[in-house]
Amino acid sequence: MDAELGKLPLMLNVSGSAGMPVARPMVWPGSRTSFDLRSRYFRTQIGRNEVYGGAMTNSDYPWEPPLAGTEAEQLVGALDRLRTTFRWKADDLHPAGLQARIGASALTLGGLLKHLAAVEDYIFTTKLTGEPMGAPWEATDWDGDNDWEFTSAGDDSPEQLYALWDGAVERSRVRLAAAMADGGLDQLVHVSGPDDRHASLRRLLCDLIEEYGRHTGHADLLREAVDGLVGEDPPAGWHAREGRFPLSS
Repeated sequence: MDAELGKLPLMLNVSGSAGMPVARPMVWPGSRTSFDLRSRYFRTQIGRNEVYGGAMTNSDYPWEPPLAGTEAEQLVGALDRLRTTFRWKADDLHPAGLQARIGASALTLGGLLKHLAAVEDYIFTTKLTGEPMGAPWEATDWDGDNDWEFTSAGDDSPEQLYALWDGAVERSRVRLAAAMADGGLDQLVHVSGPDDRHASLRRLLCDLIEEYGRHTGHADLLREAVDGLVGEDPPAGWHAREGRFPLSS
């Protein structure tokens, strides 16, 4: 990892409302943006109200799942919150930041962007309907290697990686919405197990939530190592600085 990434400046803490310690926005080497460490201190809207000194509306956090929605609303909401948190952790980085590694691990934020883009398209095309993944994957040099997304991401620019993931999520949202309207969570999908029993749409959705839960945790560690950014959720009003990731609403 670039030696500059280890030379992180000391954080200067000041007192926030309700006695919360608040870090001043700062910029680290390899990062394109400054950030505020208040995001580590709250997830609930009550906590946010204390920190910001006033009521926050749902439009400030459109990725939050409903407090008491239907099963479908809760599952889709949980997925979109994880997607947004992952995208925030990977956002606005130069190539060095997207290719940074920790210790002996080969994982990078760029590799995770490409891997999760492939997982999105695979689940909501091949597993859902049996159709091939199609563009943009059919034009790649994938040779069947299960680690291809991770090993090839170093050859892609940040703009290519952000566009790849953003496009995959956009396609997934359209395909999932159409499937939900057509048969709901109980419907059986194309993919089946060794006993020829088909999975349900609910299972595909839960599998993707699990995938994001695992890799968003990886992204937490990788981004902190790159420039010190930490926190459970994006700050209020966050939008991706790079690419065209549309927030859920």
